[in-house]
Amino acid sequence: GAGLRARGHDAVAGCVEDAVRATELGVTCLLVADEGVLWTLHRARVQGIIPADTTLKVSALVGPVNPASYAVFERLGADSLNVPSDLTLAHLTEIRRQSAAPMDMYVEAPDDLGGYIRMYEIAELVRRGAPLYLKFGLAKAPGIYPYGAHLRDLTLDTARERVRRGRLALDLLERHGAVGSMSPLGSRLPGDLRRFDTAQ
Repeated sequence: GAGLRARGHDAVAGCVEDAVRATELGVTCLLVADEGVLWTLHRARVQGIIPADTTLKVSALVGPVNPASYAVFERLGADSLNVPSDLTLAHLTEIRRQSAAPMDMYVEAPDDLGGYIRMYEIAELVRRGAPLYLKFGLAKAPGIYPYGAHLRDLTLDTARERVRRGRLALDLLERHGAVGSMSPLGSRLPGDLRRFDTAQ
């Protein structure tokens, strides 16, 4: 199959309805796992249906694996793109040559995304992939999605461990002299990115 894509017009319309409701509730960043939904939400953003400063992030479930697909996602409206954790440093360099759109990468991926652990590569990942958001899933940990009250304690424990791993990563970056290139806290908009013409 095509993975977790929005099948048919009704599914796309449902995604747009969810996006409108989320932004009305104050959500400023939407995770998108379908190219058609991404393009539709980008056009909705341009037309003022959702706020112009809404960030559209491509999910790790459909992350691009080569420079051409990365550039297409950028042009469809992606402000930030999750890439698979198994991409090599050379792959990141190739992608960065084609697009300035920020990249997200799990330096510790959950098991359902491969379980990769790349903590000791983070300084070089940042050097090659910046702008790059380092993400921390937990390998060998139970899944927490979809979240419900029955998973509250597990989710809180998982969140604490992710924060601890983030601290370890910051310490590693500092030891390797790479912490000075970090974006200011709270910054999230990438600047001008290349887009397809929405007038068509």
